[in-house]
Amino acid sequence: QVQLVASGGGLVQAGDSLRLSCAASGRAVNSYTMGWFRQAPGKEREFVAAIQWTGGTGGTAYANSVKGRFAISRDNAKNTVYLRMNSLKPEDTALYSCAGTTRGLSSSAYVYQYWGQGTQVTVSS
Repeated sequence: QVQLVASGGGLVQAGDSLRLSCAASGRAVNSYTMGWFRQAPGKEREFVAAIQWTGGTGGTAYANSVKGRFAISRDNAKNTVYLRMNSLKPEDTALYSCAGTTRGLSSSAYVYQYWGQGTQVTVSS
């Protein structure tokens, strides 16, 4: 019932910035918490960031590896969530996927009920 389409990935150099977008559509999409996860070849999927879809003070969460560099945000009018990535590092290289859940902020992938197919981010040295 929910469709998530991620875009904005690409090939960049270390230190560059990139903004990923996740367009959401479907039933009650404005009530979903949204998260970003990433997975590199040979690695397990890991949590990146999450944000409450509507309101909430302190309603964001970040992995330690991206704190201070990445920022998650949303534009409810466009039903879109964003991941602004600054000071990109080669270790940020991964397939980035957005996900949605009705359960609230979580860093656990199993909590997220809906997933997009992801967008590739590659950071060169």
